Amino acid sequence: MTNRVLSALGYEVERLLGEGAYSKVKLASSQNHGHKVAIKILDRRTAPRDFVQRFLPREVDILKTVKHENIIRVYEFIELCDRKLCIVMECAETDLLYKIQEVGRFPVDQSRAMFAKMVNAMSYLHQNNIVHRDLKCENVLLMGNQVKISDFGFARIAMGSAELSKTYCGSAAYAPPEVLRGIPYNPKKHDIWSMGVILYAMVTGCLPYDDSNVAKLPKIQRRPVKYPEVVELPESCRAFISFLLHFNPCTRPSIQEVAQHSWL
Repeated sequence: MTNRVLSALGYEVERLLGEGAYSKVKLASSQNHGHKVAIKILDRRTAPRDFVQRFLPREVDILKTVKHENIIRVYEFIELCDRKLCIVMECAETDLLYKIQEVGRFPVDQSRAMFAKMVNAMSYLHQNNIVHRDLKCENVLLMGNQVKISDFGFARIAMGSAELSKTYCGSAAYAPPEVLRGIPYNPKKHDIWSMGVILYAMVTGCLPYDDSNVAKLPKIQRRPVKYPEVVELPESCRAFISFLLHFNPCTRPSIQEVAQHSWL
């Protein structure tokens, strides 16, 4: 039924792009837009109550307000009678995780250029008191030379550094120590840490921390980050990554300090 309704609205569904516990993403051609789009279909009937009542409304409100060249563009929200919500978005060619797996790792100069676009997007969000809380390589989409932040399922409004979060968000491999330890955290500093993990993955082709034992992960994160022996990186790049991965969130930089750093 969903495909029939979308077809009546000018969207011809072609194939499934991905599937989660209570959502699917489909590729469709659009008569209105004249190009292909991605349609995220969320089913409120199968989703947890907390997601339906708290996280989904936040995501929708944020996606309706954000507008930035390095954030995925949403064209339309479609409410269906069977409690499904369709979010029609730009369709990316690939994501950063897939691309790293394909090429191994990126040269430092290319990584810098791509990361600067992520910083632009996160500067825009933090200046508007929006935090993402689920930054990871698979949520960074690539469209030609463009870089787009996506998936705002854990995003929220955070008014100033004094407003702490308590919800465990994101993937353990990208989560900062304060989140893994279960203590209230500054969500903007959560984003900064995750960005550091993403940059490390871009220049090395692997993640900085093994998340196979989450209980031990904060102790590992306290130590200086290690690099594969086969990867040669300028000291300035290593210093910048360490700058982002400060164990103590109080000394971890703000997005403004990241944007002004000499490495960028």
